[in-house]
Amino acid sequence: MDLGIVLSICGAVFAAGMAGVGSAIGVRIVGEVASGLVSEDPEKFGKVLLLQALPGTQGIYGFLGAIMAMQKIGLLAGKVLSISPEVGLQILLACLPVGIVGLISAFLQAKVAAAGVNIVAKKPTESGKPVIMAAMVETYAVLGLLVTILLLNGIKV
Repeated sequence: MDLGIVLSICGAVFAAGMAGVGSAIGVRIVGEVASGLVSEDPEKFGKVLLLQALPGTQGIYGFLGAIMAMQKIGLLAGKVLSISPEVGLQILLACLPVGIVGLISAFLQAKVAAAGVNIVAKKPTESGKPVIMAAMVETYAVLGLLVTILLLNGIKV
C-alpha cells in the first residue's frame, strides 16, 4: 500500500469528517431550540430555518476541501498518482485547517444562532440581526477553507 496515498486520503477524511461532524452537531443544536419556538408559533418557521441552516455550511466547506485533496492525487479521475509519504503528509496537513476550524466554528455558530432564535421569538421583526451575528462566526470557517485551498494548491505532486 502506498503510504503517500493513505496519508492523502486521511487528509480528505479529516476535512470532510471533522467539518461534517461540527455541522451535524450545530444544526442539531439550533434545530432543538427552533423546534420549541415553532411548536408554540408555527408562523416563525421561515425565520428560524435560516438560523438552523447556517452551521451546516462548514460541512460543505469540509466536503470541498476533501474533493480538492482527492482531485490532487487523481482519485476522482481514476488515475491515482504515486506520491511520496512526504507529499501525502503535506496533503493531510493542508486539509486540517478546514476540518478543525469547521468543527469548532459550526458548534460556536450554532450557539450564536440558537441565541438568535430567542431574538426571533421575542421580536420577529428583528430576524435579520441574529443571522448577521451568526454569519460573523462563518468568516473563520471561510478562512479555514481558504487556507486549505492555498496549501493544497501549493503542493507539488
